[in-house]
Amino acid sequence: MPVSIELDPSPPRHDWHEAQLTRGRRPDWLRAPAPDSPDYRRLYGLMRQHSLHTVCEEAACPNIGECWGRGTATFLLLGDVCTRSCGFCKIKTGRPPKIDILEPLRVARTVQMMNLQHVVLTSVNRDELPDGGAFIFAATLRKIREFMPDCTVEVLIPDFMGDAAALHTVMRERPEILNHNTETVPRLYQRVRPQAKYPRSLDVLRRAKAIDAAALTKSGLMLGLGERWEEILAVMADLRAAAVDILTLGQYLQPSRFHLPIERYYTPAEFAELQRIGEEMGFKWVESGPLVRSSYHADGQARLTRRGALPAAAQPF
Repeated sequence: MPVSIELDPSPPRHDWHEAQLTRGRRPDWLRAPAPDSPDYRRLYGLMRQHSLHTVCEEAACPNIGECWGRGTATFLLLGDVCTRSCGFCKIKTGRPPKIDILEPLRVARTVQMMNLQHVVLTSVNRDELPDGGAFIFAATLRKIREFMPDCTVEVLIPDFMGDAAALHTVMRERPEILNHNTETVPRLYQRVRPQAKYPRSLDVLRRAKAIDAAALTKSGLMLGLGERWEEILAVMADLRAAAVDILTLGQYLQPSRFHLPIERYYTPAEFAELQRIGEEMGFKWVESGPLVRSSYHADGQARLTRRGALPAAAQPF
């Protein structure tokens, strides 16, 4: 059940008319510059050289130019074919390829070549595997620690079908940030995430914090799929009740005409109001904006903790 909250459930007035949706127009604030910089081209070359996938490409992230341009990326483990069929996701659905046991080594070598100080690791869902692919997350974390011991790591994991042992496999390697996205509000799960369960996602986040209290936990939602304002606030309250530290909120953008339609565009003012509410709820970091995606500014979020290495004065909360 959603946690009860005592905040004003009324959203601020927005100045973008829903009528524009039927005309195929997007608001000006959703325009992102085309990716083109020397660092972007260099990173693209490294990904192809080592046969690696990134969620930046597979999910058509609008921030790919900005993030790759400053030398950060989210590595997509376990191939580029998912066993689930979420209505919002551009990643292919089908029968995944065999596990590539050398992938952790290639990722670590790329991290070393780029001299990255923070890395995000995510994956497709691999429900056909006994542990959902948790062992590849763990192996990649170990290799990164071996090659770049000072590099912080965020893992954006699937729910592993609620397998507690799989979650332990990942958490044993002590990632600085454990991210698992709730994606939408409970009422819309059947349509948006038919193979997922809202209580199971909350349980993953609660268990991760219980396993390693020093790790930051993180979750995110896409807005514009038909959720109501009060439902957004209820999910935010549920996440805080699960001791989640970091929250990301962004606008859903339809990857193709075969995916779920956009029901509504949220304005920058509305995202700013949600950020204010989230900070009042007690989240340590709220990244809220039309173009925000789960890994946006993740390198900055990692500075919230170096597992106690930062002086108290450097801690913002």
